[in-house]
Order: sequence, then C-alpha cells, then structure tokens
Amino acid sequence: MKQHSSVNTKNMLKFILCSAFGILMFLVPIPQGESFTTLLDFLKTGLKNLFGGSLDYILLVLLIVSAVISLIDYIAKPEFIRKNHYLKRAFSTTPFYLVSKILGAVFGCMVVFHVGPEVVTSVDTGVTMIDLCKTLFCIVLAFSFIMPFLTDCGIMEFLGVLAKPVVRPLFHVPGRASVDLIASWFGASNAAVILTREQYMRGFYTKREASYIMTNFSLVSIPFCLMIANTVGIANLFPAFYLCICITGIVLAVIIARIPPIRTIPDTYREKTGKQINEEVPQEKGILSYALELSCQKAEKFNLRSILSSGFEVVMGMFFDLIPIVVAWGMIALMIATYTPVFKWISYPMGLYLQLFGVEEAFAVAPATLIGFTDMFIPALLITGIESVKTKFVIGVLSLVQIIYLTEVGAIIIKSEIPLNLWKLFLIFMERTLIAIPLIVLFANIIL
Repeated sequence: MKQHSSVNTKNMLKFILCSAFGILMFLVPIPQGESFTTLLDFLKTGLKNLFGGSLDYILLVLLIVSAVISLIDYIAKPEFIRKNHYLKRAFSTTPFYLVSKILGAVFGCMVVFHVGPEVVTSVDTGVTMIDLCKTLFCIVLAFSFIMPFLTDCGIMEFLGVLAKPVVRPLFHVPGRASVDLIASWFGASNAAVILTREQYMRGFYTKREASYIMTNFSLVSIPFCLMIANTVGIANLFPAFYLCICITGIVLAVIIARIPPIRTIPDTYREKTGKQINEEVPQEKGILSYALELSCQKAEKFNLRSILSSGFEVVMGMFFDLIPIVVAWGMIALMIATYTPVFKWISYPMGLYLQLFGVEEAFAVAPATLIGFTDMFIPALLITGIESVKTKFVIGVLSLVQIIYLTEVGAIIIKSEIPLNLWKLFLIFMERTLIAIPLIVLFANIIL
C-alpha cells in the first residue's frame, strides 16, 4: 500500500500562498517616513483610528466584564464557564489574579472617568497605562486571526529546518524561533511574546526555549527605536544607534542562553501537549525536500475552522485574562516609578558602575538604567535634560536592549505557563543591563 504523501499541488499552493500572506502582514518592512513598519502595524493603527474615543469605553467594559465574571466563576463555579474551553481560559483564575482583575477594573474606572487621586489618573500613570492597553487591544484584534497564517501554514516548519544549523548552536533554540525574531524586529515586541507563548502552549518550544526567546528575541520594533532616538535628541545618529542595538542584542542573546537562570530552566515541553516539533533531517532526505515535506504536512491541516478557533482562543485569553492584569500591574509599577524615590535610592550602585566605564553624569542617569524594568519609554523621558550626547546614546540603546518591561511584555510572560516569575525576570533584566553597558560604551567611544 502506497504511503500518503502530503507534498502535492494543493498543499504546496496552500503553503506558499497562505504563508506569503502571513509573511506580508508580519515580516515585510514597509517604508513609513524615515523608518519602516509592517502591514500589521498599519492595521493596528487603522483599528485605533476607527474606534477613536470609544476605545476608552470598550476597554473599560472589558475590564469590568472580566472582573465581574471572574468573581462569579470563583464564587459559584458555574458549569457553563468551567466546561467551555474559551470561557474557562478567560475567566477561571486564582485568588491573586482575581484581585489583580478587580484592581484593573477599579483603576480603569478611575482613569476613564477622571475620579480619584492624581497618582492614579495622571498622564504619567493612568493615562499612559490605558493608552498602552488600547494599543494592546488593537494589536490582539489585528493579530489573532492573522497569526495562524504565520504559524499554521508551514513557513515556521520550512524556515525551522533551514535555519536550525545556525540558530540551534548559536542560541540553543529551534530554527523556527528565527520567525519570532523577525516578527518583533519589524513589528511589536508584545506581539512576538504572544506568538512565542502560543507556540509553547502548542508544544513547539520547551519551557527553557520559550523563556529564552521571550526574554532575548522580543526586541522592540524599528519605529519605536526611532521614536526613542527622537525623544532623547539623537535622531541624527539613528543608523549608528540602531546598529548598536542589533550588535548588542545578538551578543546578549548568545551569552544569556549559556548562564542561569535561563540555562537552569527545564528543557521539557508543556505536559498537556508534549513535543510537537521535529526539525531533525532524516539521513535519506535532503534538507530542502524535508523542509518542504514538513511544510506541506502542516498546510494540509490548515483550514478556516482552525483559523477561527485559534484566533478566538487568543482573543478571549488576551482581552479578559491578560489586559486587566497588565492594567493592574502596570499601574502599580508606574506609580512606584513616578511618585516614589525608590528607583533613585536603589540605583546608586548603578551610578558607580556607569562611572567605572567613564559615562558622564553617571549618577544623574543611574535611575534610568533600572526604571526600564517598569516601562521602556520612561528612561528616555528621564534623560531628555542630560547634556552629554554620548550618555544619551548609551542610555537610549540600553533602554531598548533590556527587553523585559513589566508594562509591555513582563505581565504577558508572568501570566503565561512558562516558569518565569517576577524575580527571574528581574535577574535576567539585570544580567542584560550589566553586560550591555560596557558593550554600548565601547561602541559609543568608537563612533562618537
């Protein structure tokens, strides 16, 4: 009996055309002014403009619905939630996350209706956090039903087999992780983290691989890098600025893969799904033919039902489980950063460290080296009054290679099933910071 082959015209066309659409939306850089963006980013911006002022109230409804139904589920445990895969993922939660959701709803009401103390409702805290979550809402809406074209049509399998000989020894991750890197490079870091999270949940990454990719490959997009360069007043140095980000990011990725805590995270797959990936090329097959075979096998299972099911699951999880927690934790982080001297106190050792490498105004910019753990834009705002161009360059690049920002990707990582808690994230953040500073200073001394 002849064995069924997935490599046929129908599957080839499905793989090529559907993957091409996914690549076009996620990975192809589109010129935008002096920089580049992606069609997905255009779609996100279009959705934000379409909703306009009503987006505040849409977000508020999500926050309130999430808090109320999660509370009902926790108290009454109704079967219609517990037995529905989508509802259970969105509303069944632990006491800690339930409190976080309620807090998110309370913060949302205070900010949208402008009631309560300034520490909650100010532009630096509440308004910033709600604006960020409105962007996250539009990203999720645009991203969820397009993501399967990138993950389920075969392109990740195809690139995974081809890129494995380079990516595996260098970064200790599967070849398919190269797609995550490109997605964040031109798109948005939180979109790349969501992509990695979903790949882990479905058995394509181990716990260690997913932890590593999220904390090292989810770089901020090129447009955001340009915005930071403009904010700190070094837009004229942008080519060198971005080159430094890329070089430093790659060096950090190579080092972080080989040291704790990433190295000590179990290299095991999610228990519920097990291993669903195979990039090992059989001896009797060529690398290109095997890549094509895996791609066609994946494309064969791709259909409208799988798109809708996968997209709806991501939407429910992000809207009702993640965004409320991002609001709650992000608000607390920004309130501490903006209205308390905590970061000024704890950054004194960083001032000494910067001074060691000859950074001018070291103690004045020291808080900016740590405050990036809460949000990636705050360091740029803190150094706008600094005179030294070289110092602005160093801190600007540093803020963009630290990667782990609680308001942007930290909450997504912690809320996932991946074994990275707040302490481990802070430890990785500090490793990236301490290793990056001498590299960036060296680069700045060469070019400036």
